Amino acid sequence: MKILFAFENPLPNAHADAEVFVATAKHLAAFATRAWLHVPASDEANCAAAARLAGIPVIRARAPLRPAVLRHLCCGLTLPFRREFREADLVYTRNLWVAWLSLLFGQRVVFDHYRPWPDQVPPLRPWIHYIFCHARFLASISHSEYTRGKYLQLGIPAEKLYCVHNGFDPQRLGSYISQELAKREIGIAGDTKTVVYTGRINHKKGLELAIEAAKRLPDHLFVLVGAGGHGTIEALANGIKNVRIVPWQQSDALARYIFAADVLLIPPSIKPLAEFGSTVIPLKLYLYMGSGRPILAGDTPDVREILENTRNAVLTQPDCVDDLVAGIVALTADESLAQRLGAASLADSRNFTWSARAHKIVDILASKLRSPPTACDPWGRTQSRVWLEQSQRWAIHLIRRRSWVLPPRAAIVPTANREGDPSQQQPGTR
Repeated sequence: MKILFAFENPLPNAHADAEVFVATAKHLAAFATRAWLHVPASDEANCAAAARLAGIPVIRARAPLRPAVLRHLCCGLTLPFRREFREADLVYTRNLWVAWLSLLFGQRVVFDHYRPWPDQVPPLRPWIHYIFCHARFLASISHSEYTRGKYLQLGIPAEKLYCVHNGFDPQRLGSYISQELAKREIGIAGDTKTVVYTGRINHKKGLELAIEAAKRLPDHLFVLVGAGGHGTIEALANGIKNVRIVPWQQSDALARYIFAADVLLIPPSIKPLAEFGSTVIPLKLYLYMGSGRPILAGDTPDVREILENTRNAVLTQPDCVDDLVAGIVALTADESLAQRLGAASLADSRNFTWSARAHKIVDILASKLRSPPTACDPWGRTQSRVWLEQSQRWAIHLIRRRSWVLPPRAAIVPTANREGDPSQQQPGTR
């Protein structure tokens, strides 16, 4: 097959969407007879850098770099007039605008994204339904069952919807180093109990919980890696002696912090998923798993697809500082528990590499290219009613909160799963 990958943001960049798309394109290209990457670039040197990153030829998009809205608009509008567009068997994109235009100009499309767009921006529902139900729309690749389920609720046939979880590159961790050596290399005493978070440090990640937990655990050092300036979280951490804020790190340096952790933390908050919609199964989770260090995360619907409480991680009640503190103490006080959970997550990580993801996707593409178009039901009255109700909620939310992402109507963490006396249970036990 011949695949044209279309990405609308300049490369290289440090954002998670770029890592996911480029890694997927690079590994899928190994199965293609031809592959190209259509991407905006400032000059030929930037094109060459993007080509080295992706490992495939780059087509420089006829689009300005700024503003972003105009860049996306032009990337889509000019794509159908490229020779590679006509030669390709399909366009692989994460952009609904590009998907729609590609279909309009006679090309087949595969859409790969993590967001549940029908729930987050309800006015788009009829347009999304049209795109996904088009005869030349081959498949949607969601990064979670949580997101796939939202498209099912829109009335898209299950045969068009696939969940293929993201992955990581084991080489990013480099060679294994002992926890003692890793701590020494980043200037931490070997007997210090460390709770490590890596990723963007901002108010959308639930890091306020980590700050509160640090106040209650003065004998633990909380290391938050990924600062890009001085924001809300940095201000909250100011003056707390056992919280260390570390700037964004390159892969080799980042690995030292990960291997130095007694606990690798994914802040157990529902806000990234429900309030901001910015994270559905955080990408760092897969890198954490590959390190073999114990993981603590929230008991949320997306994370539960990968992690299982007391088997390969400790999952705590979301947005509950007491449960978070108890989970950290459980891992740092019981070395055998920490080793067992770390070993289990390391074993599971072999199924979540970028190479493994590409193998799953290429099977889907080959099957869809051989198969006749999937029949879809037309847009109906029930869908119209839900669309109008949700769009009204979205408009009110946009005016009140100035946020384009509509949070779920009800709590998405089922309380019914928690049984018995919490004081008699380990964190996250159900």
